[in-house]
Amino acid sequence: MQIRDVTIVGAGPAGLAAGIAAKRAGLDYSIIEKGVLVNSIFGFPVNMVFFTTPELLEIGGLPLVSPFEKPTRIEALRYYRRVVDTYDLKIEFGEQVVNVQSESNGTFAVETRSEKGVRRIRHSRNVIFAIGYFDHPNYIGVPGEDLPHVSHYYSEPHGFYRKQVVIVGGGNSAAEAALELYRSGAHVTLVHRQPQLKASIKYWVKPDIENRIKEGSVHGLFNTHVVEIQPSQVVVERDGSKEEIPADAVFLLTGYHPDCDLYRRAGIRLHRETMVPEFDPETFETNVPGIFLAGGAICGRDTSNIFIENGRFHGERIISVIAERRGKHAHA
Repeated sequence: MQIRDVTIVGAGPAGLAAGIAAKRAGLDYSIIEKGVLVNSIFGFPVNMVFFTTPELLEIGGLPLVSPFEKPTRIEALRYYRRVVDTYDLKIEFGEQVVNVQSESNGTFAVETRSEKGVRRIRHSRNVIFAIGYFDHPNYIGVPGEDLPHVSHYYSEPHGFYRKQVVIVGGGNSAAEAALELYRSGAHVTLVHRQPQLKASIKYWVKPDIENRIKEGSVHGLFNTHVVEIQPSQVVVERDGSKEEIPADAVFLLTGYHPDCDLYRRAGIRLHRETMVPEFDPETFETNVPGIFLAGGAICGRDTSNIFIENGRFHGERIISVIAERRGKHAHA
């Protein structure tokens, strides 16, 4: 039975950085990814531009060369493919981790299910969850949220030309989607439960969306709650009165959260309100010895403070802890 030193769950920037560090440390490692390489970035809007400069997305010392001040989604995908090829990282794609269980000998049984439904058990001394949060949208919990014209992800605008589109949310995703859809000929209504848009919106996007709302190019409804989504309209409530907004498509861009159920099954304790997992900020080790968190996996409900530019360093720290312990065992 093969027992790896470390199994890394997730092939995003944080997971890849951990993989590079593991390879450099001479550890027997494996990266398991349920989707494609950097699956979250792949799922971003097609024309997305990053908030950060290219060097803040870099891992493994490889430069991300871009002619632009801020790199695009396409450039990031190309860059991370090059990282994997350069370091010849071992990644198993299309394998979803469904369970991590402690074993009596101090190792972990990592159970996976492939895209074709095949289940496997792998054994590992340590596990790093670098799973991000983009796979788990925050549901708003209203009737009709599961209708076919409703989505928690926005990709690109062309299919919505001359259509009535309702966007729910007040953050960056909602603002960028509203602007792109409006400029592609959609009739856009932006619904937000707060009195104003979030302050965290990209600095070049914020005045743009605010001016479009002010001039009426994008219809903005603030202090407004969605009550129900119907096949051809969205029912909202504002100041105690209900209103029906025509909708050919609805985007619920209300944020995302990590896979808390997977954490719980692995024995990781979560804060009841914030859903932040219990971990040591020095080592990123959870309350389960040998299970670590890297990148967006640490953030719970508030995903606004962990990005690629700070999450990419977690893996190196974790691997140094694991390598040091392995070294101690070797000398014992």
